[in-house]
Amino acid sequence: MFKPFPQHLNLPVIEKEVLDFWKTHDIFQKSIDSRDANRPFVFFEGPPTANGRPGIHHVIARTMKDFGCRFKTMQGYRVERKAGWDTHGLPVEIEVEKKLGFTRKDQIVEYGVDKFNALCRENVWTYKAVWDDLTARTAYWVDLEHPYITYENNYIESVWWILKEEQTPYKVETNVS
Repeated sequence: MFKPFPQHLNLPVIEKEVLDFWKTHDIFQKSIDSRDANRPFVFFEGPPTANGRPGIHHVIARTMKDFGCRFKTMQGYRVERKAGWDTHGLPVEIEVEKKLGFTRKDQIVEYGVDKFNALCRENVWTYKAVWDDLTARTAYWVDLEHPYITYENNYIESVWWILKEEQTPYKVETNVS
């Protein structure tokens, strides 16, 4: 079952062998499918911005997230982990403004808001391959095939729906004598 321990460790080769084994045998999906669907622990990744390079702080945060998900899996929960991409907002706009050499809002209007938005949608995926590689190499198990993407209408509409709902998450009771 186990290979003999090698005299000289070649960690890059070992890393590739382990990752290939997990991929070939679909281990991540098996860790989900082998658990009871009626006992879910839902995890939606707090999404990184795909137009920025990942840093060591992302590795640390993802390690902690993955640790929590694997722990819940070991407790018998079905832990479906959905990746996400933060694809709009100031970081994206600033990056595109830099590429175009813009320093003022009127330059965007003159260029064309539709054209500017199209460049933002394109630019947001600049480092996706780097993120995907980091995700695999750090063994961060998350579904990259079906991510939620924050510029898609279904995501935006779900946020608006949540904001529209009048729900009180908890009731504060005071007992003053």
